[in-house]
Amino acid sequence: MVKIQRKATKMIPELRNLSYERRLQRLELISLEQRRLRGQLIETFKYINGLNNVTLEGLFERDGNLRTRNNGQKLLLRNFKTSQAMNFFPVKIAATWNQLLENIVSAGTVNTFKNRLDKFWIMNRQYYILLTMSLTP
Repeated sequence: MVKIQRKATKMIPELRNLSYERRLQRLELISLEQRRLRGQLIETFKYINGLNNVTLEGLFERDGNLRTRNNGQKLLLRNFKTSQAMNFFPVKIAATWNQLLENIVSAGTVNTFKNRLDKFWIMNRQYYILLTMSLTP
């Protein structure tokens, strides 16, 4: 899919000589990795707020440590030794979720969450790019 998106953005003559990241920026698009991360964060928001019709007991565990600054909905980071367990959705997304600002995770609706997340990432584009780079294997 990434190859297809790269090729498609190169088909625009004015953007052909720019890097992939610059082409996405000019077209106001996000990369597939960033889109995937956004989707995972939206699903996490739904799970935490009980908006999914799925009952997955113990999927996410809240971190009760109030001694450190956090977003008010901090998830417990679990330690695993196998790569399979480390790629399990709740394990993989917890660290990213914990880095979000309180006003984002405390949104009242899914659409408010999406809007606040997008606005934060637009205003902090470099942070967003570094975050997705650190999550890719």
